[in-house]
Amino acid sequence: MTAKTDLETYDLLIDGEFVNAADGERFETVNPATEDTLAKVARGRQEDIDAAVDAATDAFAEWRSTAPQERGRILNRLAAKIRDEKDRLAELETLDNGKPLWHAEADVETCARYFEYYAGAADKVHGKSIPLTDEYTDYTIREPLGVTGQIIPWNLPTNIFGRSVAPALATGNVAVVKPAEQTPLTALEVGRLASEAGVPDGVLNVVPGFGGEAGAALSAHPDVDGISFTGSVPTGIEVAQTALENVTNVHLELGGKSPNLVFPDADFEKAIESTKTSIFANAGQVCSAGSRLLVHEDIHDEFVDRLVERTKEVSIGAGIDGPEMGPLVSEEQFEKVTKYLEVGREEVGEPIVGGDVLDQDGYFVEPTIFDGVDNDMRIAQEEIFGPVLSVIEFSDEQESFEIANDVEYGLVAGIHTENVGRAHRFAREVDAGQVYVNEWFAGGEETPFGGFKKSGFGREKGLDAIDSYTQTKNVCTYIGQD
Repeated sequence: MTAKTDLETYDLLIDGEFVNAADGERFETVNPATEDTLAKVARGRQEDIDAAVDAATDAFAEWRSTAPQERGRILNRLAAKIRDEKDRLAELETLDNGKPLWHAEADVETCARYFEYYAGAADKVHGKSIPLTDEYTDYTIREPLGVTGQIIPWNLPTNIFGRSVAPALATGNVAVVKPAEQTPLTALEVGRLASEAGVPDGVLNVVPGFGGEAGAALSAHPDVDGISFTGSVPTGIEVAQTALENVTNVHLELGGKSPNLVFPDADFEKAIESTKTSIFANAGQVCSAGSRLLVHEDIHDEFVDRLVERTKEVSIGAGIDGPEMGPLVSEEQFEKVTKYLEVGREEVGEPIVGGDVLDQDGYFVEPTIFDGVDNDMRIAQEEIFGPVLSVIEFSDEQESFEIANDVEYGLVAGIHTENVGRAHRFAREVDAGQVYVNEWFAGGEETPFGGFKKSGFGREKGLDAIDSYTQTKNVCTYIGQD
């Protein structure tokens, strides 16, 4: 079985076969660096989701009964195949998403690492023995949910494919993946590799399509037992409400407006580089971006001046050429970010660096910094999802913690300080699912990831993800004497 890889047409992957959509329709995916059509992709809708769920349902009994160590071996083979095709997958992701090639290469490696990591966990998912009286023996079993649906976002399509699918398959679930319509190609290619690695037909299905069609059909399907969604808050609420009608298990990883605190005792060079990475990586299209920079008043001017100089050095261009920053993913996202640039100008004035679009083809926006921002402004409260940083000044530790928490999100927070006590006080006080100390994006595949407040609920990554894809059964037996 092979996928069509001539960058012209891609089909749906259902029950181990690449097939066209039931109604024969396709949609175009665009290279955001050139605005040229990259591929035509089968457009999945209700009938196609139904077929994929049926295939997954039929495959579930066999896959859940496959010995956990064998599931692990299969996922290890998949990890190896992903690494073998790393260069091609990374190039495809760069062309489809726009991100720099070096970033796409890292994301492909991360995807492989997820399958490797959860392959090792497959035979270590076990229950507990619970002591009762001498007349009873009691234990728990961790069982798979069944058919799981993964709705994958466009910003990190290969990375999050691995993050969501690997723990699902490792624990004996079967999956129907709906990749974002902007970036569906690598999901289909990894699906092909999964079949080659020995994942049985129907265990992993990939149905590209639009959110209101394929995504809505998946989240509302009565035979889906678990939904994992990564995306915006409004769409996440819709997914959860729809799934609730079928009492479907839901995991949501939503938006963020994450604070990045810098104190006078911070290592300036490290903090500047970390801040630059936190907001301009992937053109700011990261839910965990450090989009609010909180700087102590004593160092504000010096730190911001040096950050501006570093920002001016950020190279921008087509991702395939390996710049520091590529284009935004789509025309829609480009229009959203440029509107926020105007909001910022209305609220604060001209940005101290950036603020323009590049006069060329593609969806390019300059890395931008607004200074003198009040935390109640829209550019400080609303997720822009672009390379736009809001700088907020604070006078003491308590004020900085209060500002950090004064948003409706709670995904990530970071602090730069050499004061260990302050770092741990911040970790204790901040409303966030992850706390970075002296390095943004610290951690790896082993560390749990998820949000507080409107940033969602449930955890991906690490062993905590096992809880999202299993359910507990308790067994209690009377063993007293007759």
